[in-house]
Amino acid sequence: MGTRINWFYFAAPSRCYRLAQTLQPWLLGAAVVLGAWGLYLGLWQAPTDAQQGEVYRIVFMHVPAAWMSMVIYLAMAGWAAAGLIWQSRLSHMMAQALAPTGALMTFVALWTSALWGQPTWGTWWVWDARLTSELLLLFLYLGYMALHASIEDAHRADRAASLLAIVGAINVPVIYFSVVWWNTLHQGASIGPSGSRMAEPMLHAMLIMVAAAWCYTLAAVLARLRLILLRRERHTTWAQRALHEQESQA
Repeated sequence: MGTRINWFYFAAPSRCYRLAQTLQPWLLGAAVVLGAWGLYLGLWQAPTDAQQGEVYRIVFMHVPAAWMSMVIYLAMAGWAAAGLIWQSRLSHMMAQALAPTGALMTFVALWTSALWGQPTWGTWWVWDARLTSELLLLFLYLGYMALHASIEDAHRADRAASLLAIVGAINVPVIYFSVVWWNTLHQGASIGPSGSRMAEPMLHAMLIMVAAAWCYTLAAVLARLRLILLRRERHTTWAQRALHEQESQA
């Protein structure tokens, strides 16, 4: 008989804190290494695009950030829903930890889109379906964080912000399918279920940058989760011990 895995072992805040403390530096290191490797391949090794020239290289920052902006929001909404359904404090903390990194990725996606759009479209911004729905995603992230911060009672803040996160999740498929549903200036997906339209060196650089974005996201979220856990569990013995360890190492 195989060993049964206790999937709820790390649901305890103290164990979750220790797991995050262990994984965070490794993930951050992987993000740095993968990011440096991906940028080297993308900026110096990948060939020049026949249509867009050198400006296309923004894609190695833009696409990973845009993908992560949507993935993080779905993860945030999923944790928020889990918190409401199972009354899990840790699930709400995970959602809260995800929001700032999701907002950062969305901002980077919009900023690099403007840098890409100016030489390509001749303007920094257009009210394109993809860009507009991505801007709405940024407002949803900011709204979630602002709503949570505006309510003093943590439990009420969790419930109110979670409802906003869940409702806002409908915007993610709108972003993804906007280039299919409407006639937009934004180009269609270069990578999809049917394969890739990118040259292999470009594709390799892109996938490495996506992996770097994943590692950075996980590292940032775990670091923030540790702070949230310490703040919200400060009355417990394990949190006081962890704070003492931090002070002794400073």
